[in-house]
Amino acid sequence: MQFDLIALDADDTLWQNEIYYRRGRDAFNALMAKYGFPDPDKVRLHEIEISNLEFYGYGAVGFAISIAEAAVELTSGEIEAADLLKLLAISKDIISAEVEIYDGVEETLRALADYHPLMLITKGDRNHQESKITRSGLKGYFEQIEIVPEKSPDTYQGILEMYDILPERFIMVGNAMKSDILPVLEIGGNAVYIHNDLTWAHEHTVQHELPEERFFEIDSISDLPDLIRQLEVENPT
Repeated sequence: MQFDLIALDADDTLWQNEIYYRRGRDAFNALMAKYGFPDPDKVRLHEIEISNLEFYGYGAVGFAISIAEAAVELTSGEIEAADLLKLLAISKDIISAEVEIYDGVEETLRALADYHPLMLITKGDRNHQESKITRSGLKGYFEQIEIVPEKSPDTYQGILEMYDILPERFIMVGNAMKSDILPVLEIGGNAVYIHNDLTWAHEHTVQHELPEERFFEIDSISDLPDLIRQLEVENPT
């Protein structure tokens, strides 16, 4: 198979992301211990995060609002204003955090860009994502960049139609089964799943039957150029 377009996810595929949110949750837990809750209800916190996606979308601001909301609920409104401000300020720490690129990313992009057009498809707050893309130093490797509010089958279908790409000649690479893999497979595209232990729990899914001829797994992004070459050599049409 020949690919007209290779697309890659950004957060936790090209650079660290979830680790900063985990640090935010650790700060939340430490603050709640002050109020007699050394082990806050992680399930409830996750529920609040998910319910707030509809209003604030993905990103640091929505996350900070969610943990602040959880703190108010947990303490029955007794949390001190200064502590509430500390939780809200976590979003600033996440937004200003250094962009830590994974080993092998730039070499991989350079190798792929030599013979394929590359696209970056990421979701989240546009300003934050654009800032990370610019600060990463990787922007020049991508011919197109799409920042979307959600990664659904309709999202991917719309992108492919915009650029006149057939699904079977498109391959998406990412670490999130729910966002990067399943929607692409659903529309007839190809997908490469990169294992990452730090993937957000929301991106985990129940077991699915995956088409062997269009779904591939690798342990490191450095393995991607060899996989692409292998697929195109074995299936040249």
